[in-house]
Amino acid sequence: MQRLSWLLLASLPACLAGAQGGGELFEKNCAGCHKEGSPTGAPLPQSLRQMSRQAIMESLLTGKMLVQAASLSLSGREAIADYLARKEPEPSSAGRCETGAGPLHDARGWQGWSADAANSRFQNGAAAGLDAGKVGKLKLKWAFGFPGAITAYGQPSVAGGRVFVGSASGAVYALDARTGCTYWTFLASQTVRTAISVGPYGKGRYAAYFGDGRANVYAVDAQSGAPLWQTPVEEHPLTGITGTPRLEDGRLYVPVSAGVEEFAATNPKYACCTARGSVVALDPQTGKRIWKTYTIPDPAGPTRKSKEGVQLMGPSGVSVWSSPTVDIQHKVLYVGTGNDHSEPATRYSDGVMALDLETGSILWTRQLTADDRWNVACVNPDSANCPEKPGGDHDVGSSPILVELQSGKRLLLVGQKSGVMSALDPDAKGAIVWQTRIGKGGELGGIMWGAAADREKVYVPLSDWNMSNPVMGGGLFALRIATGEKAWYRAPEKDACTGKSGCTPAQMAPATVIPGVVFSGSMDGHLRAYGTADGAVLWDFDTARDFETVNGVKAKGGSMSATGAVASGGMLFVNSGYGQFGGMPGNVLLAFAAE
Repeated sequence: MQRLSWLLLASLPACLAGAQGGGELFEKNCAGCHKEGSPTGAPLPQSLRQMSRQAIMESLLTGKMLVQAASLSLSGREAIADYLARKEPEPSSAGRCETGAGPLHDARGWQGWSADAANSRFQNGAAAGLDAGKVGKLKLKWAFGFPGAITAYGQPSVAGGRVFVGSASGAVYALDARTGCTYWTFLASQTVRTAISVGPYGKGRYAAYFGDGRANVYAVDAQSGAPLWQTPVEEHPLTGITGTPRLEDGRLYVPVSAGVEEFAATNPKYACCTARGSVVALDPQTGKRIWKTYTIPDPAGPTRKSKEGVQLMGPSGVSVWSSPTVDIQHKVLYVGTGNDHSEPATRYSDGVMALDLETGSILWTRQLTADDRWNVACVNPDSANCPEKPGGDHDVGSSPILVELQSGKRLLLVGQKSGVMSALDPDAKGAIVWQTRIGKGGELGGIMWGAAADREKVYVPLSDWNMSNPVMGGGLFALRIATGEKAWYRAPEKDACTGKSGCTPAQMAPATVIPGVVFSGSMDGHLRAYGTADGAVLWDFDTARDFETVNGVKAKGGSMSATGAVASGGMLFVNSGYGQFGGMPGNVLLAFAAE
């Protein structure tokens, strides 16, 4: 299971509604999982109370809580939502741009998960408009608040002087990069935690492409926000899209996760598990499917009965959590895969899968950890749906990075929650070239959302968050790409968490690199810039505070996890706030420029 954060209220039991008030219902039936130190990582009540009533009701009625909330009556759900929801009204029109946006002439900037198809998360100096000298002069230019959110989902994308960003509510915004004013807003049916990919749509037009938590893919007009098409890519109700769809060479490649079902497994009456990950290729002009490939070729069937007498199913899982890596020259697509959710184990989990770009056929798989059967029931008091002899939850949740050495040899750099960074040979069916352990690994450990690479080194943030000891974890490693040898290591700033509830030095967020500088966000709320030569800290900004926003939304920063910094046009953009697992909640997008 790569991301416990799939459900904002994931481990909330199916509270039985009665004549009781919402507070009493919550305290009696739900609060046990929403407390400090809970192994389920459920958000704390103070985090839930920053959510809007609409967001809570959507989770309970039609969202990712549909299995957990199955026995709730409508009145019970409403009572809990009324008890938890943020009470103040949400601004609706503040921060609108006074004039419309000029025509979008191109998509240059940083759009999607990475500025390149190789997923290196490297931006060259000219495109970034920043260098080591300017980074130390970065100052906050504007802040934008996401209403009713405890997590700032959706890494920002930059194209044509605009910032495109999704949110927990499903709202997608187009903002002016220099001022943060809003050009348009589009509302998807569920949370949009993917970055936005921008590309041509017919003659003289551009579209913004993204996915939502219900496994819908959208195309909207990048100029106006008008809908162009919407395509569901998976029928199973417990699937969604976390990884950013990759737009490349006239096709849109969409990763699909089965991770929601891992939370359904906490319900001992649920027949775990039948969902499986997949990759879907769409025509970006029409949204029509070109091909679809499941990460587990065969659908689930009956296995054994649980101690509750429920028929269990399998195989299942093997989610694709992250954006695909595209090799146009060799016509191959690479994806990282997650763990199995139930028995039996498969050979496709916890590794890298190579697919033919034209047909979607599986060319090869390289498993890095075998027999990793795991779901959230394994850390739940009732573990009826936990597989026998569960594994360590060691997904490859980050995108593989495709690099070429000066010798011409190609490598795939792969980070894993086991705490191991691997280099695979894509031209030898993923044969392992080197492996370097940087951490202990675990459910929230190892390498979470990914590394960044330049020509010589790969920069790897370490999570290794331990819920029972939140001061553990963190650190940034630079490894030599050719050999895996450690070039330098920068220890985490332990003192940054002094006196801060929910703070941890774990570095879950993906790194970003420009010439001479690597950026890494931390669960302690700091965004830091390090010198690529030696790891020296060049700049440090503490985002865990209140901000005055251009759109009038009350906003603050917090922990930084699922998204990374984006450098484009002399500016730096980053989301702050991650109210999962007891982390520091927040709901803000920050924009910096050098003075």
